[in-house]
Amino acid sequence: MSSASLYSEDYFVVLQPGEAEQIVSAAELLTQLEQWLEQYPDALPADLQQQPSRKAQAQALQADACELELEPGRTAQWYAIRLEK
Repeated sequence: MSSASLYSEDYFVVLQPGEAEQIVSAAELLTQLEQWLEQYPDALPADLQQQPSRKAQAQALQADACELELEPGRTAQWYAIRLEK
């Protein structure tokens, strides 16, 4: 029997060019995505432009994507991870 916690996405590793990897909570990732979308409005994928708010756009990115091209040649990536106890 599999555990639901096995599939939870509570923590993520965030990778950005020229920066050390960061381990963040789901809430922290959501905040970071919102900040990136504010800072780089042209980075928003076309299929998310119909979302009603910046928060909804960030939530959709968190749920359905794993990277965002902030500007040409600079892409941020995030991946769900499971922390060992």
